[in-house]
Amino acid sequence: MPAPVRMKELVALEGARDNPLIGYGLVVGLNGTGDKRQTVFSAQSLANMLERMGVSVTPSAMLVRNTAAVMVTATLPPFAQPGARVDVTVAAIGDATNLQGGLLLICPLKGADGQVYAVAQGSVVTGGFAAARGGNSQSVNHPTAGRIPAGAIIERAPPSPFGGGTLRLQLSRADFTTAARVAECINRRFPDEPAPARAENAAVVSVRLPGAYASRPVEFVAEIESLTLDADRRLKVVVNERTGSIVMGKDVRIAPVSILHGALTVEILTELRVSQPAPLAGGQTKVIPKTEVDAKEEKARSVQLSPGASVEDLVRGLTGIGSTPRDIIAVLQALRAAGALDAELEVI
Repeated sequence: MPAPVRMKELVALEGARDNPLIGYGLVVGLNGTGDKRQTVFSAQSLANMLERMGVSVTPSAMLVRNTAAVMVTATLPPFAQPGARVDVTVAAIGDATNLQGGLLLICPLKGADGQVYAVAQGSVVTGGFAAARGGNSQSVNHPTAGRIPAGAIIERAPPSPFGGGTLRLQLSRADFTTAARVAECINRRFPDEPAPARAENAAVVSVRLPGAYASRPVEFVAEIESLTLDADRRLKVVVNERTGSIVMGKDVRIAPVSILHGALTVEILTELRVSQPAPLAGGQTKVIPKTEVDAKEEKARSVQLSPGASVEDLVRGLTGIGSTPRDIIAVLQALRAAGALDAELEVI
């Protein structure tokens, strides 16, 4: 029997998720390693910024090597509140060669809805460097991308999943049996009329807040997360043809079957020989290939499985007769095709 699993490991509250943020900004203060004249948008961005500060400069007249155009990304965690800080990642999008020592100027970070949720600014930490002189260059790690720890301040909170009196729980792995067990476990813990939990489909369980928790949704979710139940798992055998790896569960059963497995080896050997004419014979030297073909077939090895045998018994038997992992993969595929393997076979 599988060990009971906490509800917290099986379900997640719908809406309580991370949200990606993205923005465009400028990194200044570089030591001549910024964008060159070929990257026109960095000069245009710098000219627009200076114009908002009262300085009018034509972008075509600028040649600034200590500025780099970058894309800034961050992740807005669920329930983040304004004023909290998150880490940001900065990556060059032009031909800048190194962001070491740069300073990211104020950069708004937007979500998928186009709203600004955070503002980033700070010194870039690259964790690497690049140096070149006299035709020689040396680089360590990746100097054109870096991070700013706690470099963004949250300005807008993400939408809260606690709207209304109903919560929706999403299963990390969709399964009808597990969804029904989740609803049954919640209804058993919170007996109410009508039942608060209902499985909508294999991946979503909707839960109505009981009257005692109508004003305490956080405590209600904490109670749900602490519940335990036996999750149902699909029987599956996963094989990796490239590495010869096989991963299976001990509960996978095989119908009574007899397996004969042998090996046929065909070896083709080509030897190049040189035909040399006699001196003054007027002939030409030619290369003549000599090909030999040899075929070897091993005797079939037999494995018999009794009723109720598992894949573990099969693998143990095949290993005992000297089968390789690739032989076992071929046998599993043949068993699946014959309908003797009561599990899903997935090849990755």
